[in-house]
Amino acid sequence: MTMIMTSKSGVQRNPLVQLRHLALGLAVGIVVQATAAGAQSEDRVKAGVTMWRNSGCADCHGAFADGEKQRDESPAGANLRTTRLDAAALKQVISCGRPGTGMPSFDEGAYKVRACNGQALGAPPSDLYPAPRTLTPDEIDTVVTYLQARIVGKGRTITKQECLFYYADQPDWCDEYK
Repeated sequence: MTMIMTSKSGVQRNPLVQLRHLALGLAVGIVVQATAAGAQSEDRVKAGVTMWRNSGCADCHGAFADGEKQRDESPAGANLRTTRLDAAALKQVISCGRPGTGMPSFDEGAYKVRACNGQALGAPPSDLYPAPRTLTPDEIDTVVTYLQARIVGKGRTITKQECLFYYADQPDWCDEYK
């Protein structure tokens, strides 16, 4: 049995139809919000790859974070495509570095403003590799966003699509990838 309600203006309304309209409106709102969030997220991933390229990460880890360093004089970086580090661990390592391993601290406030690796505030460890430049915590977050979206868990195979994302300005560099 369907119930029909009459409004003060005399218009008859079916509550079931009204409920459907409300649900449809909510669904449209959610889709619009998700699309906007996805666009923001993709912008953040692009900002992250730019930060990766411009801050020296590829010098040690390689363009595709596979451990194939780009500069012979740089220490060999880990293959991040096969890492099991989550976002929080990646942020901690990028921020604080790993003393004695060649992984520098990129956080401009590491050790001095923000405690790292269980050390009290003060001078950074003497065996911390020097960073080519420092990053703000937000810039580190964009690098982590990029790594989580495009690198971590992708395995050893590099696709043409990944190459084109990294070398968007030089697509001919990706001809060898499938």
